[in-house]
Formats: sequence, C-alpha cells, structure tokens
Amino acid sequence: MMRDLIIIIFTAMLVNNYVLVRFLGICPFLGVSKKLHSAVGMGLAVTFVMLLATAATWPIQTYLLTAFRLEYLQTIVFILIIAALVQLVEIILKRHIPALHRSLGIYLPLITTNCAVLGVAKNNISEGYATFIEAMANALGCGLGFLLAMVLFAGVRMRIETAKPPKCFEGMPITLISASIVALAFYGFAGVIDNMFL
Repeated sequence: MMRDLIIIIFTAMLVNNYVLVRFLGICPFLGVSKKLHSAVGMGLAVTFVMLLATAATWPIQTYLLTAFRLEYLQTIVFILIIAALVQLVEIILKRHIPALHRSLGIYLPLITTNCAVLGVAKNNISEGYATFIEAMANALGCGLGFLLAMVLFAGVRMRIETAKPPKCFEGMPITLISASIVALAFYGFAGVIDNMFL
C-alpha cells in the first residue's frame, strides 16, 4: 500500500508533471517564475489548493454526483469548489503573509482558473483512483511537481537574466525556449519510476 502511494506521488511529480509534461498551469509558471521567492510561494499555494480541492471534490464526486447520476455537473461543481478554496487561501495569505500576497499579485486569484488545479480534481476521477488516500497522494504529487517546476524554472530564468542572447531572442522567446528545454528533461523520467520500485 505504501509502495503504491509513493509510486503515485513520484509519477505525478516527475513523469506526469502537470506543467512540464501535461502543459497545464502555464500562465503562473511563466508569470511568477521570475523570482525564486514568488515561485516558491505560488508553488506552495497551488499545492495547498490542489490538496484542498481533492479533499473536497473526490467525496462530492463519489458520494453525491456519481451516486445520484449527476456526473454532467462535475465541471461546474468543481470550479465552484476551487473558487471558494482560492478565496480562502487569499484571505489567509493577506492576513498572515502580506508580503507574499503582494508579490503574487494578480496570479493568486488566477489559481481559480488554473487548469492544473481543475485538471487534478478531474483526473483523480478519470484515472480511477479508487480510494480517497490515492487521490490525495496524486494531488500531493501534482502539487510537488508544480512546485518543483516553478523552482527549477526560477533558477533557469535567473541565469537567463545574466546571459546575453541574440536580440531576436530577448524577452519571451528565450523564456519559451528555456521552458521547452526544461520540459524535455522531464520526459527522461518516463519509465524510471516503475523500475525504481521493483
């Protein structure tokens, strides 16, 4: 059981990384990764929201929507739940960590429409995680993968600022090229996780 949970976490974090492999949550990935402090803060906030969203949506899907054949309401219900959770996170950050709240700026409310958070909630159901613990392990792995991608790319962007690329690559072009190279590195993890726990 514990081995299966570890595999779920590492697979979600490295092999199926929501930002670098599935390309979900690109907006905050590109927008908040300029500074390490902001990248870590956003990564932790998204991880927290992913865990809360899974804790709320998995039981609602299992015991309400599926039980009463209301699966067609899944997306609407999940978006409403995620929006409420993001408001809660924003209130907590504003009250207890105002500096982080200011540095995240507009990107914090954008977690509501962050497709990575909605993707985790929906994929927990579609990928067939049969238990609440498995769904939470997947959400944790996805959140840690998002945090890892943010931190790695913040480091890459700090190096880019000191480099002198050709004039036509300055700004967003070199950022997108760097993001694609980091994403390619994550494709190397495919197959590693399965063989790691033989």
